[in-house]
Amino acid sequence: MLEDLSQHVLDIAENSVAALASSVSIEIAEDVPGNVLLMAVEDDGKGMSADFLERVTDPFTTTRTTRRVGMGIPFLKQSAELCGGRFKIASTLGAGTRIEATFKYDSIDRPPLGDMPASVMVIFMGHPEIDWTYRHVYNGKDFSISTVELVEALEDRELLRSTEVGLWIRDQIDEALSELRN
Repeated sequence: MLEDLSQHVLDIAENSVAALASSVSIEIAEDVPGNVLLMAVEDDGKGMSADFLERVTDPFTTTRTTRRVGMGIPFLKQSAELCGGRFKIASTLGAGTRIEATFKYDSIDRPPLGDMPASVMVIFMGHPEIDWTYRHVYNGKDFSISTVELVEALEDRELLRSTEVGLWIRDQIDEALSELRN
């Protein structure tokens, strides 16, 4: 089982990469007064057939050829439902997929966020050819960062692979999340 939501984000982001997405949006929304935590990932990849979509939450359904099980999505669904939340997945063949999980914020069973700044850094650095957007909302205040904006400032998409830029991205997200919570 994946231990925190940042690991689920990494897993789903890799699914988006495998689905040949050119654009992926990741959103985390914390609504403490509303007692809701939302995690959503949306891509413009190849999408899923209706038949595959019906079976995707079954751990024995996977597109991978290296193993016969796919545990990320089933674990995310189980985790959301275990703490009073819900799981939704919508996909259109040839157009992309949206995965959304909500959790009761105060549930003792809710997985922690984990190291979201480091996970986003890994995603951005690992696949700079994709237009990534990360948005984090905390009680109505929000922060976002996108590789489109970063590439515009850097003037070279390949610089997203550099350690210095990766660490800067991580630190910017970490600082922004601290500010959102204050």
